[in-house]
Amino acid sequence: MSSRRTRRTSRPVRCARAIAVACCLPAAALSAAPDAAARQSGPAEVTGSQLAAAGAAVLRADVAGTAWHADAARGRLVVTADRTVGAGDLARIAEAVKAPAGVLEIRRTAGRLTERVAGGDVIVGPGGVRCTVGFNVEDSSGARYALTAGHCTATPGTWSIGPVAGSSFPGDDFGLVEYADPSTAEGGVRGPGGTLVDISAARSPSVGERVCGTGGVTGARCGTVTALNATVNYGSGNIVYGLVRTNLCTQPGDSGGPLYSGRFALGLASGGSGNCASGGTSYFQPVVEALNAYGVSVF
Repeated sequence: MSSRRTRRTSRPVRCARAIAVACCLPAAALSAAPDAAARQSGPAEVTGSQLAAAGAAVLRADVAGTAWHADAARGRLVVTADRTVGAGDLARIAEAVKAPAGVLEIRRTAGRLTERVAGGDVIVGPGGVRCTVGFNVEDSSGARYALTAGHCTATPGTWSIGPVAGSSFPGDDFGLVEYADPSTAEGGVRGPGGTLVDISAARSPSVGERVCGTGGVTGARCGTVTALNATVNYGSGNIVYGLVRTNLCTQPGDSGGPLYSGRFALGLASGGSGNCASGGTSYFQPVVEALNAYGVSVF
């Protein structure tokens, strides 16, 4: 009898222990979950120098259509690949980034990664000729163009952004280059420090007005309009009429660059004298005339 009672009392004890263990399992699992998630989020204790080394390896792999950044919180180097990047390209990146294990994260993005071109950016033409975009413009159909100097586009051909669509030089000094990929055309012009200045309208300048310009070589500079309706004889029969004279400095490669005031487009760099070390005088083609000639508008 006493042993039977002992067996009766021992079974509840074993059940109680089993229940206690079962009750503790969810709590244990929950306490382990954050550690597991941390292990899955990226390699443990990845240093900034390791992420930098991984980024340098991606750079050496030299796969066009990729962008990358370090996610230090997760210990990952995130590489974003556009639609032009194939499986072989991704394999080359993975081969380049061998350590630390698990540091590389590949993501896909729709479309194609391309440069954005705004007023003040350099474009390259046939034979390596370098000029500057004045303003990006569009016509009623939505086609987009770079408005620049006519002496830049006087020779037909294809520039780094697309083919010449129109040119007027001498007499005037404006030309049009159509964007092969309209999505790369960015509204506005490059201001000080590369900031984007919004340009939403165009007008004629006035004498004494404070104006700014951006050249692909000289960068952003400001000055004053000193005269209107100026004529410049560049030689070899290349005479241009009706130009805006300013005390801004310009240098070779700045041709076509924008002249603006606030949100208003004013002109396109035609030519000048002097340099930005000693000062100078520059002449600009009025932009309103060019816009009207091609039936386009700034955006």
